[in-house]
Amino acid sequence: MNFKVGDYVTRNSYNNDIVFIITDIKDDIAMLKGFNLRLVANSPLDDLKMCDELDRKDDFLEELNNEELVNLERSTEDDFFYLPPKILHLDGDSEYLEKCLTFYKNNRVMAFGKTIKEEDLEKNVRNYLEEYKPDILIITGHDAYLKKNNDKADLNNYKNSLNFVKAVQEARSYEKSHEKLLIIAGACQSNYEELIKAGADFASSPKRVNIHALDPAIIATTVSLTEKNKEVDLINLLKKTKYGKDGMGGLIVNGLMYVGYPR
Repeated sequence: MNFKVGDYVTRNSYNNDIVFIITDIKDDIAMLKGFNLRLVANSPLDDLKMCDELDRKDDFLEELNNEELVNLERSTEDDFFYLPPKILHLDGDSEYLEKCLTFYKNNRVMAFGKTIKEEDLEKNVRNYLEEYKPDILIITGHDAYLKKNNDKADLNNYKNSLNFVKAVQEARSYEKSHEKLLIIAGACQSNYEELIKAGADFASSPKRVNIHALDPAIIATTVSLTEKNKEVDLINLLKKTKYGKDGMGGLIVNGLMYVGYPR
């Protein structure tokens, strides 16, 4: 079969478990990017299987779109108004960023997004924090656990975890208070423990698994739509993400949405 850039494919050797988009082809090797998972990979062309539109159906995304992330428990007759916090989303992948920005828009939370290469996050994050003054910061993109020496604690064993850690540290030097700046960091297979130590409130990936492109946005949106005086149910929050506590973890926090009266 003749494959071309832009085709949707799966890998036979991995039981066709993940849908990818071909981003480049060199010497019969395809460069791949996850359609919905924050994952990059490569594969021989003869290991690929073409996907039709039905194969690309994302059951997780459909369930997410049909689920109310937060029940505000207000009747339509109540004359309350709501002021969600401001989100700044820095992403190494422009297509995943667009998916997240659409998700924020659909859930009516204020979010700004910038595409920044993972290696450039540390030197740019402070400028964007000063410009947008967000309540929630997301630092994400692509990552991978390389398993060079099977040491999960070694940041050299990861594609971009060190870049994410440095960016989180820089953000925390800008705002030390977790109550004033909530940080969500990491991507597929990231070093969860080091990101939390660096100052993230939520991070990936406790079990070094892949995460869905929307996982950081799900957490940010849920916290944004939870009232400021209410504690976010951490276990239920993590269950909303693609792989639950295997993919994302974090701290118990309060919501960040102000509620006023009358409208």
